[in-house]
Amino acid sequence: MSRSTAASRRRNSSRSRSGGRSRSGGRRALLGLAVVAVGAVLVIAFPQLLDGGTTGDSSDGTVRPPSADASVPSTVPAAAVPATVERVVDGDTVVVVPADGARERLRLIGVDTPETVKPDAPVDCFGPEASEFTTDALPLGSTVWLEDDASQGDADRYDRLLRYVWTEGGGLLNQQLVASGLGTEDTYDQPYRYRDAFVAAEAAARASGAGLWGACR
Repeated sequence: MSRSTAASRRRNSSRSRSGGRSRSGGRRALLGLAVVAVGAVLVIAFPQLLDGGTTGDSSDGTVRPPSADASVPSTVPAAAVPATVERVVDGDTVVVVPADGARERLRLIGVDTPETVKPDAPVDCFGPEASEFTTDALPLGSTVWLEDDASQGDADRYDRLLRYVWTEGGGLLNQQLVASGLGTEDTYDQPYRYRDAFVAAEAAARASGAGLWGACR
């Protein structure tokens, strides 16, 4: 083979390899553009991907104050104020974030659920079921409405706010716990606003053996 022929082949081989790299690079560039385009479409169509959705649970795990645009169920009293659920402690104690952004621990008025987290104490019968019920009723990041009762004061001796809690479904959680046999009616000192209804709910739960009334002795 002549030197000129070999040199010519090397030049042709070099151009062929160079052309292959160029075509491959072009395909990668087109693929990158396609990914960017798809991402832009998703952000435009689903903006909640950027802000963590429409609930108070943000993408970084922090809980935000409730939205001023939250739809209020018709059963919720006008004086009740919105808050975002941060954590359920047990059946009758939860942690929320009101509109001012201050984290608050609150105790449900008119109901006492079996203990599950009391220091140096065993878990009470039907305590886990009560905690599970409250956890299901108050998902992380959901909006609730808090109603106070002047007859009970603002907070208890543990500095927990004393409140009625209305759920996104329009139910009064305090009463639902009593009616389901997951807690007992609890009059601490003075009669409270919904006491008659709670007493009736407990009597019905007891008569039917609902919840702790049938399971615990």
